[in-house]
Amino acid sequence: MIQSDLNIMLPEIILALYAILGLLGAVYTGRDKVAGMLVWLTAALMVALAFYISSLSGDRTAFDGMIIDDGFAQFAKITILLSAAAVLVMSQDYMARRGLLKFEFPMLVALAAVGMMVMVSAGDLMALYMGLELQSLALYVVAALRRDSVKSTEAGLKYFVLGSLSSGLLLYGASLVYGYTGTTSFSGIIAAAEGQAPIGLLLGLVFVLSGMAFKISAVPFHMWTPDVYEGAPTPVTAFFATAPKMAAMALFARVVFDAFGGIVQDWQQIVALLSVLSMFLGGIAAIGQTDIKRLMAYSSIAHMGYALMGLAAGTALGVQAMLIYMAIYVTMNIGTFAFILSMQRDGQPVTEITGLNMYSRANPARALSMLILLFSLAGVPPFLGFFGKFYVLRAAYDGGLVWLAIAGVIASVIGAFYYLRIVFYMYFGEEREPLDRPQSPVLWGFLVASAAVMVVGIVFLFGIESVAQAAAVTLVE
Repeated sequence: MIQSDLNIMLPEIILALYAILGLLGAVYTGRDKVAGMLVWLTAALMVALAFYISSLSGDRTAFDGMIIDDGFAQFAKITILLSAAAVLVMSQDYMARRGLLKFEFPMLVALAAVGMMVMVSAGDLMALYMGLELQSLALYVVAALRRDSVKSTEAGLKYFVLGSLSSGLLLYGASLVYGYTGTTSFSGIIAAAEGQAPIGLLLGLVFVLSGMAFKISAVPFHMWTPDVYEGAPTPVTAFFATAPKMAAMALFARVVFDAFGGIVQDWQQIVALLSVLSMFLGGIAAIGQTDIKRLMAYSSIAHMGYALMGLAAGTALGVQAMLIYMAIYVTMNIGTFAFILSMQRDGQPVTEITGLNMYSRANPARALSMLILLFSLAGVPPFLGFFGKFYVLRAAYDGGLVWLAIAGVIASVIGAFYYLRIVFYMYFGEEREPLDRPQSPVLWGFLVASAAVMVVGIVFLFGIESVAQAAAVTLVE
């Protein structure tokens, strides 16, 4: 019995053991001298595990249902591992140039990935909390990785304090749910919550959703996002904007459908409210930003609102739309942050948007790639980002939430402004001292590849549509 359970959790066990051995090995061999090698080794292992997970099929459970390995979890895990590997590879040159490439960095990213993989496979409130905290503790540390920077230290501290508050909310909600259902298992909760749920259980649901809303930066639990995005080292910001967002959104879907799928009408209005508030606050607040990292923070808040729109539909189509949206969003963010990482002047990083004035004259190919990504983030047809928004809007409409779909269209129009403003600066801004010519072929490769996906993907979506549909069906039966 224990052997089959361990086999189901093999990817998580391998990655956790690798991180532990990597930490011990680095301490006893040469510390930061091996950091560069560890980055590539960690990324290679993550890609290998992603391919292994893609070869699996069927639904399996481990440890009496505490861990669920189904198509939904596998889709999320593959996205998490590939995006984490991409960010690690992108970050090496940037971190090494600034003396930040410590051996702990790839190990902490690996441990965070283990936590995320447990999160999306959680079938019990205890497994959920263990995965969530493993991810969070690693992220608290990497946010404050630049110890000689006041902003980075502030980012880590703010994220830690507010993250602890959100964990407390989630734990309190979990205790209420346990008190009213007598179980922490999702299968037991859904059986107890069928039909008319008691008010105490609904209160527990609200607290659990509040704790998870913090992890995806949904309004009104978004307050940490702009400061942490701005203060953390840019590669860490890139990591925050990709894998953890996918993991938290998948966890959100897992909880509302696996544990509270019998009372959709009760949580549907909460998720719809989180969605509309996130879309509008993220879109409006981003308009006044002059720092591109803060702008991307508000952009992520808005995008999580669109993804929540799919979940608010309460249907398999809605989950499919959310998965497609998140896969496209992660791809767009990898390319965008590859561009941001290459922004520097006289060897120093530049994050002011005005620093891109007439960038197209010095680097036309990079400017064009960034233009494609910005248009895709804004949801401008015919780029792939448009189809992501189309799916969640259609899911909301088919789910009877016409008002939410209309709000999504209005918020999308508002959000287009700040993306197009960057395009304006790159092509028509007042010419200033130009940025340095980027030297990293890795960043150039990720930028161009991500932009190419936004164009080529409109033909067949790289097969994500059918895979996401199969994943959604395993969750919403």
